[in-house]
Amino acid sequence: MTDTVDDALDAGDEEAASPKAGGGAQTLFRGLEVLTRVSKGDNTLGKMAKSLQLNKTTVHRLATTLVEADFLSFSPREGYALGTKLLQLGYAASQQITLTRVSHEHLRQLSADTGDTVNLGVLDRDQVHYIDKIPGTRRIEVRCVVGERQPLRHTGLGKALLLDESEDVLREVFLREAAIFPRYRYDLRQWLDVMKHYRDEGYALDLDENEDHIRCVAAPIRDINGKIIAAVSVSSVAQYMDDARIQLMKGYVKETTLKISREFGYTAA
Repeated sequence: MTDTVDDALDAGDEEAASPKAGGGAQTLFRGLEVLTRVSKGDNTLGKMAKSLQLNKTTVHRLATTLVEADFLSFSPREGYALGTKLLQLGYAASQQITLTRVSHEHLRQLSADTGDTVNLGVLDRDQVHYIDKIPGTRRIEVRCVVGERQPLRHTGLGKALLLDESEDVLREVFLREAAIFPRYRYDLRQWLDVMKHYRDEGYALDLDENEDHIRCVAAPIRDINGKIIAAVSVSSVAQYMDDARIQLMKGYVKETTLKISREFGYTAA
């Protein structure tokens, strides 16, 4: 009788998970509920099934997937526990939250001083992840969206985040992105030379490379160990960012990133 009920419930679950019913989103939601129950101490399938009002077969399927992805761990003696992937995500989230909190006023001041759009970005999954933005006050606004991701090779933020990387890593980045974006102003050798110059100077530029007529000046933020943890850029349309103004913006951006870096314990000049 129990098997029959479970089978019926499973059939209902499968029906709810059909494309017509938006099953992907529902499965994701149920997986998140499983994580929440484990975080509250439900370490067995029975406890989770009771709390979530689902049958054990469904909960087992969800929990097994989460274990395979390291969001949960399982041992016969202890049952289910939160997995190492959540530690990684939690650390990344705390870093980003701290970054935006510490940096925001500095970014606001930089935008007020320059009149330009200011962005804060971090390295995430081989891309730049934009985590904060202060809009500029100019007539033409630079399009940037908090939460979006952009390539590394041809963005100012991306280059700034890569300033400490070895030539081998830079070569890997260039070739990986060249396969996706084959048209670019630099070949590999030229880009490596440009990156060497930026590393020596402590800043990076985007000269109409990511978007036409948009120029950016960027510099890295460092932590107490000198490690690059984020980058800041000032972006404007080319008519407001000629070569002379780029030279001026270097000082503004590097001064701002140094102030933020000092709040993270960075002491080098």
